[in-house]
Amino acid sequence: MSRRLSDFDALVAACAVPARGARRLIALAGPPASGKSTLAPRLADALGGAVVPMDGFHLDDTLLEPRGLLPRKGAPETFDQRGFARFIADLATGGEVFHPTFDRTREIAIAQSGVVPAECDTVVVEGNYLLLDAPGWRELAARWDLSVYLPVDPEVLEQRLIARWLGHGLPEQAARAKAMDNDIPNGARVAAALLDPDITYTDTLP
Repeated sequence: MSRRLSDFDALVAACAVPARGARRLIALAGPPASGKSTLAPRLADALGGAVVPMDGFHLDDTLLEPRGLLPRKGAPETFDQRGFARFIADLATGGEVFHPTFDRTREIAIAQSGVVPAECDTVVVEGNYLLLDAPGWRELAARWDLSVYLPVDPEVLEQRLIARWLGHGLPEQAARAKAMDNDIPNGARVAAALLDPDITYTDTLP
């Protein structure tokens, strides 16, 4: 049964769990705009670790467009799930590990532009689908030494998502469409097929 926490120091203390492999892997999951990218570096700093976002494993637009998936970019089927699973398995074994990162301004993944140093013994992995109960994704749960889920009220989520796209320069109508036609359904998909997290963290964003 998931523990509910809302205090950051309590969350840090809860992350002091033994590693199953050579590294401790903390999964930070939640819908888009739930606060993962804000919390992840803060948590990693407190744990003396590193952050790896799942977003680097986005499929490129040149693959998504002919498959009719470009409008759904960010949905589970628009990621290299198998490649991500192999990366997580490699990450758990220790040593220096390179990984792709995602440039949101250009909407592209940049190959092997991130690195987890060999001496790093804790990694906070953040992404929408780390606790998704679906084929391929659900198998990731066995890799997490601790899993944390960030729930968000739907109205708050809508406001954050629209603000996110406005911040990327989209006009209001396009920003709303991006949020309502893609991001909100992806968030609902996460909530509807969620593996039980170790911790549900409800601290709010500033």
